[in-house]
Amino acid sequence: MKKYLLIRKVGRKRWAGCLLIIGLAMVLLIRYSSVEKSYSIVEKSDSSVEESPKKQSVYGFFNDHPDINEGSKDENAKLSDLKPVELVSFKEKPHLIDVEGLNDLYSLNNFSTEESKALLAWGKMRLLLSRSDGLNGTAQGVKEAAISWKDLVSFIEKSKVQDEKEKQDCPYSVTAFNTATLKDGSSLRIPCGLVEDSSITVIGIPDAKQEGFQIELVGSKLPEETNPPIVLNYNVILPGENLTKDPLITQNTWTNESGWGKVEKCPDHGSTDVIKVDGLVKCNAKIFRNNVEETANMTNTSNPKSSDVSNSSAYGTANYPFLEGNPFTATLWAGIEGFHMTVNGRHETSFAYREKLEPWLVSGVNVIGGVDTISILAKGLPVSNDFNLGDDVEHLKAPLTRKKRLVMLIGIFSTGNNFERRMALRKSWMQYEAVRSGEVAVRFFIGLVKILPAKYVMKTDDDAFVRIDEVLSSLKGKDPNGLLYGGISFESAPHRDKENKWYISPEEYPPASYPPWAHGPGYIISRDIAKFIVQGHQEMELMLFKLEDVAVGIWIEEFRRKGHKIQYVNDERFYNAGCESGYILAHYQNSRMVLCLWEKLQKEHEPNCCE
Repeated sequence: MKKYLLIRKVGRKRWAGCLLIIGLAMVLLIRYSSVEKSYSIVEKSDSSVEESPKKQSVYGFFNDHPDINEGSKDENAKLSDLKPVELVSFKEKPHLIDVEGLNDLYSLNNFSTEESKALLAWGKMRLLLSRSDGLNGTAQGVKEAAISWKDLVSFIEKSKVQDEKEKQDCPYSVTAFNTATLKDGSSLRIPCGLVEDSSITVIGIPDAKQEGFQIELVGSKLPEETNPPIVLNYNVILPGENLTKDPLITQNTWTNESGWGKVEKCPDHGSTDVIKVDGLVKCNAKIFRNNVEETANMTNTSNPKSSDVSNSSAYGTANYPFLEGNPFTATLWAGIEGFHMTVNGRHETSFAYREKLEPWLVSGVNVIGGVDTISILAKGLPVSNDFNLGDDVEHLKAPLTRKKRLVMLIGIFSTGNNFERRMALRKSWMQYEAVRSGEVAVRFFIGLVKILPAKYVMKTDDDAFVRIDEVLSSLKGKDPNGLLYGGISFESAPHRDKENKWYISPEEYPPASYPPWAHGPGYIISRDIAKFIVQGHQEMELMLFKLEDVAVGIWIEEFRRKGHKIQYVNDERFYNAGCESGYILAHYQNSRMVLCLWEKLQKEHEPNCCE
């Protein structure tokens, strides 16, 4: 729990360094699984399973990302059908440079041999972090990571000489009724942050004597900060007495470092932003067309006329969720990509998480302004033990790998906070016979190194469900050379919009299009491609690129240009944006959905999705 609290203290401010490390991890996976003594990353060891969960972090940057004008292709695509792709060449061959803070990250003084085992893979990354062509932000990320590392070492040293303190209680839910601990407002403490599917429900009655009210998610305050950050400010502007004002909802964040961020409004007339959050629109765009007089005297809305918000100036007069004297129930819940507000049972707004302001940071909720708060309820919170391992713990351990060479090695991207997701995978598709027998090895990408040579290497994420039996069946009979197998994008281009999550500048990647690449939630490459990538990075002949799945596609194109034959095997059963019946891989599945999918396979023997 001490480590848990430390993560909350320093993780937000140093998050850039963590993202950098995770972004480079794919190269390591390929390196350690592609040669006879190749490596893969596992969580602790083949004989250990985590004993206590940690907070779950919202799935961040390294998700699948959309492509442009993707075309359908035959399963085994012919390169003659593809458009020529211009590749980026180095202006000068990369070389090793001194990076501030890097030596501090590799100082392992005061660590025992056993403690150092978890860092064996870390040593292999030093050459990547020292490259002169490092990804944007590499130097700054290393510097921030070095500061975090020093804080961690200091914390560990202090904990060794101090008596163990009472562990923090992390209940599943907390509630406040008619509390008034704030001036003109109410608050509720969130003891251990929020995770995916956590929710906060506020029941209240608006008071039009004030212009509106606010629901704030407040973050943990660091010692050097004057005020705690605001992870989300949900500001409701009321229509006023007699509905004389234009009602409005705004959402924003605040930090000591940057102040207020870019405000998001609902309705936002004339906005061209069509990007969704977890598949939901940022603003409820359909309203009832009613003027003020109709609203004030409304008795029947059984046949309302629907219009787009941009065509009406009376947003909320008929169905604006917050009106004076009318009780409301507002539920703010945490998704994979952002917060979502549901009022009286209807989705109203969505707000994408902003950098360094994710749900695990939340330490409390404040309700202030023109509203009488009846109650605040937070549930679905991270608890100390989400899973009761019981006598099943031995069955959850990774089996010994007895064969000289595996058929396939599967590396799963995960972060230290995502204990619940990893445990769900252990209890579900990691129980396939191919895994239990040692034919296929599955390793989480966060810790100790093992020597695991394999014929194929698969990369996936910890929110994906994989039907290993179908993957192996599909690989049978295929040429085991030059293979990229998964959900392949054949025609896509870099996003040049700076507001886009996957923005790529012309300096980072000048060409107008990408070579074929496989969507990140799950894909398989053959051994020869993996060896080429390993060697290319050892000799610094391959460019670094921050989008992991696209980067693999770029490296494979280099492999092809050196005279090797490539098999681009597209399988539409790799679903990168959810689940559909008949899937080989289903993405964006939380822990409960993963266990549900496994149960369905065991009972129904059909790959049906969980609603």
